[in-house]
Amino acid sequence: MRTYKEVLEDGIHLLDAAAIEEAGLDAWLLLEYAADINRAWYYAHMDEILDKKTESRYLEMCAKRAQHIPLQHITGRAYFMGYEFCVDERVLVPRQDTEVLVETALTHLKDSRSPKVLDMCTGSGCILLSILKNLKQGTGVGIDISEQALEVARRNAKRLGLEAATTFVLSDLFEKAQGPYDMIVSNPPYIETEEIAQLMPEVRDHEPRLALDGMSDGLYYYRSIVSQCRDYLKEDGALLFEIGAG
Repeated sequence: MRTYKEVLEDGIHLLDAAAIEEAGLDAWLLLEYAADINRAWYYAHMDEILDKKTESRYLEMCAKRAQHIPLQHITGRAYFMGYEFCVDERVLVPRQDTEVLVETALTHLKDSRSPKVLDMCTGSGCILLSILKNLKQGTGVGIDISEQALEVARRNAKRLGLEAATTFVLSDLFEKAQGPYDMIVSNPPYIETEEIAQLMPEVRDHEPRLALDGMSDGLYYYRSIVSQCRDYLKEDGALLFEIGAG
């Protein structure tokens, strides 16, 4: 039988040996999840014995992380705009950078009455759902070509109490879209095909390629969405994208 501190140190060493970039942080986050504790509790009890079942579960999770499986896929949760989202291998892990897209959308919509928003390539639904959680009124449609991703998005809508305000549609871009919308937002695939092999293994090997591959120059989906969006936007509507730094 070993203490919380000893087990955490084992986790750190395991992730360090696997060259996990933030081994200390990830080892702690996995212990926090596996043992259902917080920092304050840990520092007050770190020399107490951790039960064998929790220790075993924790070390199994660390072994998965050592294989460069994203931490969020192991815990099944990610945080975005202050909300907890379900995530797994069917969707991209929400990135903090993408919060800028949501914040910009909310700025544009602040004076709108009951706006209607379309989220193209919705994935986990984190963009659309975060926008709607911050509006007094509003409805939204999330479109994705992956039914598996839409299953995750619907689950997140239910968790956030937004089932009545959202519809998720299986569609190849605008194929089944019905406008008009006050706003279209999108974080489409924008990695150049040849660059995918150079991505960190957490992304390259464990996140859905369909959500990453922006074709030869990374701009395929931008051209497609821009060329069709006018037919689905109101006259004073807005189109907002996330796009790669390159």
